[in-house]
Amino acid sequence: MMAETMKVKKNLIGMSREELEAELVGIGEKAFRTKQLWHWIYHQGETDFDKMTSLGKPLREKLKETYSILKPEIVMEQLSEDSTHKWLLKTQDGNEVESVFIPEDGRGALCVSSQVGCTLTCSFCHTGTQKLVRNLTAAEIVGQMMVARDSYNEWPSNGHDRQLTNIVMMGMGEPLYNFEEVKKALKIIMDEEGISLSKRRITLSTSGVVPMIERCGEELGVGLAISLHAVRDDLRDVLVPINKKYPIKELLEACRKYPGANNARRITFEYVMLDGINDSAADAKELARLLKDIPAKINLIPFNKWPGVEYECSSHHTIKQFSEILNERGLSAPIRVPRGRDIMAACGQLKSASEGIRKFSQKKPEQPVA
Repeated sequence: MMAETMKVKKNLIGMSREELEAELVGIGEKAFRTKQLWHWIYHQGETDFDKMTSLGKPLREKLKETYSILKPEIVMEQLSEDSTHKWLLKTQDGNEVESVFIPEDGRGALCVSSQVGCTLTCSFCHTGTQKLVRNLTAAEIVGQMMVARDSYNEWPSNGHDRQLTNIVMMGMGEPLYNFEEVKKALKIIMDEEGISLSKRRITLSTSGVVPMIERCGEELGVGLAISLHAVRDDLRDVLVPINKKYPIKELLEACRKYPGANNARRITFEYVMLDGINDSAADAKELARLLKDIPAKINLIPFNKWPGVEYECSSHHTIKQFSEILNERGLSAPIRVPRGRDIMAACGQLKSASEGIRKFSQKKPEQPVA
């Protein structure tokens, strides 16, 4: 009897405008209500139908009966000594993913996950040691942004200056292996009447799913980042095994054709610095040669060591020399400052606590950061 009365309510988060309109029309409401409801969910950040005062009470009652507004549940929240903020989030089916906010001079980027676990097995990446469980839904991807906004009380209606100014699809998973849900989520986030984050403030990182790169540019138009990490196929086959399917030559050709890439909007190439593996002067010169006709910026990433990995980080001197060689050849090659290392939130370290380590101290911000 109890099972019969337990009605599963549809989650409105993650629905496109068209889907939301169809739901409202389906319960006998006018299509124009879509804009009002969208505004409450994505501009106000409201989850309580009773507080949506521009909607009539009969509509609010109908919505409560059939629908929910559910974000991922916060399981653990950690704040690094450098103010990097990490959330371990639980989905409705009990899986866990991580999101990280990296503040910088009054603004910052939210690193968003696209899969539970990861499709890939990059040998230097902690996330890659967790097997893929499933793709995240658009609701679970958008939900990560909404949870972060809640934590910083940063909905546009609150009048606070925006700190969460950028999104990087660089969390757990390969976003181009979950393209349809990622696309749907980012379209919601970019919608001007809701969260309203410009596509110029969104970067999608891929390990090199070549057939999907052009679609990403044409259908989303967001910034592109490539996890490159090696200049030779034999080495990249080990570091980034997807290279066996889509080798460097094919990957770079897709980058040359990426819609919208130009000197004002360069493609970012991520390059983790591994001691004695990919950090020689010859590697730097070959990297410059490979990228000479691509509008490119190279992010040099000091390797973030994690338990059980055999790689070591290149020395500061070696990384600086590598950067200088690229600079001399006309390429921007900043050295990324490692962030959130004390809470395992640095690049390549995301891994849900259910599969990893729960020993880190839990800290929660006392107040939203102003």
